[in-house]
Amino acid sequence: MATALADPTGEIHRRSLLAVFGATFFVRFAFGITLAVFASYITGKLTGLSSDDQGTIGLVAAMAPIGEFSTVLLSGVLTDRIGRFPVLFGGMIGAAVLFGMVALTRSVLALGAFNFLFGISSGAILASSLAVVADRSTQDERGLEMGRYDAMNLAGWLGGYAFGIAILGFVQDGHVPLGALPWVFVLGALVLVGGLAFAWLLVGPLPRPAPVRGTPIGEILRGAFRLGVLLVTLPWLVVYMLIGYVLVFVGPASASVGVSDLYIAVGIGAGGALLVLSQPRFGRLADRYGRTLLMNAGVAGFVGVMLFASLAIAYGPQIELLVPLGICAVPALGYGPAALAALTDLSRALSRGTTMAIYSFTISLGMILGLVAGTQLVARLGNPGYYVFFGAVAGALVALTVARQVYGVVAPGPPVTTPAR
Repeated sequence: MATALADPTGEIHRRSLLAVFGATFFVRFAFGITLAVFASYITGKLTGLSSDDQGTIGLVAAMAPIGEFSTVLLSGVLTDRIGRFPVLFGGMIGAAVLFGMVALTRSVLALGAFNFLFGISSGAILASSLAVVADRSTQDERGLEMGRYDAMNLAGWLGGYAFGIAILGFVQDGHVPLGALPWVFVLGALVLVGGLAFAWLLVGPLPRPAPVRGTPIGEILRGAFRLGVLLVTLPWLVVYMLIGYVLVFVGPASASVGVSDLYIAVGIGAGGALLVLSQPRFGRLADRYGRTLLMNAGVAGFVGVMLFASLAIAYGPQIELLVPLGICAVPALGYGPAALAALTDLSRALSRGTTMAIYSFTISLGMILGLVAGTQLVARLGNPGYYVFFGAVAGALVALTVARQVYGVVAPGPPVTTPAR
């Protein structure tokens, strides 16, 4: 069994967290850039997507969350058995190679296969990096550290996505040819290599305890799949149903409603800056006032966002609707760090990588369901499809919150010897 290393100065603690935070930002920035241009890259056009185009894009895009969904628990088990950073570095190398391969083809079959493998790498990165943060955070600062992680994760996504949308804006304005889009994936690969080098320089020289090889897989899974864990992670499933649908199609659709891609890029980038500032603060509030309060406030915020978004679709983007939508978005931002801290509280060290993999498992499934359900509802019902979609997501969030209040207990598990890093 592994034993914790003495670290009287906190150097290992600080460098491990900084490596993960930095690598997370680089990884999500690369993912965001490529996701923004993915639909236009496949179809070779910026606007006017037909139903066949949307079906093809949705199918190819769904292969990444399918790959993550189907293998992330294995990544979690490997994280617990062979160590955190070997799995993290392996996932980053795999993702960088796959980005480069995507730039070489526009074959739908090849892109679907690459996207599936890309999902496997993504799951390995997420499970291992979250396990490091969970290992290196104490209970009284767990919300803060998870808030910092979530800030880097979401800011990377939105910053990269804004950058990708800006590229589409330059293409739309004729400053960049449409045929240059493959280079976006090369750029994504280079960003990933930069993130890998950053993390390796920080943690490569650090001493590490021996891997935990003797823990049975059944014991790891039993330690991870518990009711409290599931009731904390399942709300992410329905949230990512919404995120998955919106992110894939907002770029090509923006020009159709008369909004410049550059304006959207600025708006998304500003949202990323807000996340960087707010997530650690929300995490600290979760440490001070409890995970449950912040999680419940976050769910209420999500429900409000979807209510006012539905009204904006029905009556247009009026200021009377956009202001309360923005107000509701503020408490929604607090759900992530509070729930990640709660998940760490509930995890056990020898199965922590697998517990964090359940988080990845649920968001991957949410991306899959969101792409399928969202495209089908809107294709069949038109604008009412959005209302049905938002209503279902909001109803599921409320139901899961009530179930967590009734059955779930957010409390730390018994102390267990810290496993390999």
